[in-house]
Amino acid sequence: MRTIISGACLSAALAASPVLAQDSGAASGPPADIDMTDTVYDDTWISLGVGVGYGPSYDGSDDYVAFPAPIVQGRVAGIGIQPRPAGLALDFIPDAGNGAGFAFGPVARVRTNRARQIKDPVVRAAGKLDTAIEVGANAGISLPRVLNPYDSLSFGADALWDVGGAHEGMTFTPSVTYFTPLSRGMAASLSLSAQHGDDDFARYYYSVSPARSVASGLPVYTADGGWNKAGATLLTAFDFDGDLTNGGLSAVLIGGYSRMLGDAKRTPFTSIRGSADQWFTAVGVGYTF
Repeated sequence: MRTIISGACLSAALAASPVLAQDSGAASGPPADIDMTDTVYDDTWISLGVGVGYGPSYDGSDDYVAFPAPIVQGRVAGIGIQPRPAGLALDFIPDAGNGAGFAFGPVARVRTNRARQIKDPVVRAAGKLDTAIEVGANAGISLPRVLNPYDSLSFGADALWDVGGAHEGMTFTPSVTYFTPLSRGMAASLSLSAQHGDDDFARYYYSVSPARSVASGLPVYTADGGWNKAGATLLTAFDFDGDLTNGGLSAVLIGGYSRMLGDAKRTPFTSIRGSADQWFTAVGVGYTF
């Protein structure tokens, strides 16, 4: 679940202010004193942030651990920098002045599922997994002014392949996010996402081989690819000086729930030693300049 926390959630918080740069003369929506003509996000900008999350120790676990979530985001020389869980995505398509905006570029991340912080002694006895190095591409579209002059509805997806020799498989992660400012100094977003893994991915993370069965006492299990989790995340961002458009220091509060699906739910790591219900929370601070 730290995938959703440190990537989609905390990045959405640091990305909240740029959405406010979309100008509109409509009279409905948030308070009308939000000035769109001059913001810190007009050209080159960087957001640096750090958060602390609390979630399952592995995908499907019912033991919870704390973990850090450092974040970097911005736009330099016309290239967007977007955070991912233990990674980054680049956006080579310039922001649209009006209408729909598009995103496309490379993405890379590190996956440490069951590679560390395994609290359950039975799962730990089954053996730690290797850290996966994943690279691929991301694409998305954002639609502004859906319900008010300053909100947006975004659709995106990441396709990633392991090149580090761990699961050696592929994942596909679509998401949809609705963002809206609640005032000049506060904004919120609701994100829905899911993850699909191929057979190599599923067998690496959710199968129990005969050797791991002997080591842990869990029954032998062979997993197949498919949709392995889906969830929702609610994020609220607060600017310390009450103005999201001028950068500076801000705080983030995140809460979310996800559900393990398919063989990721049926695997003994989840069905016997863990839970299909996955809860998480996180707090963070960021500085934009």
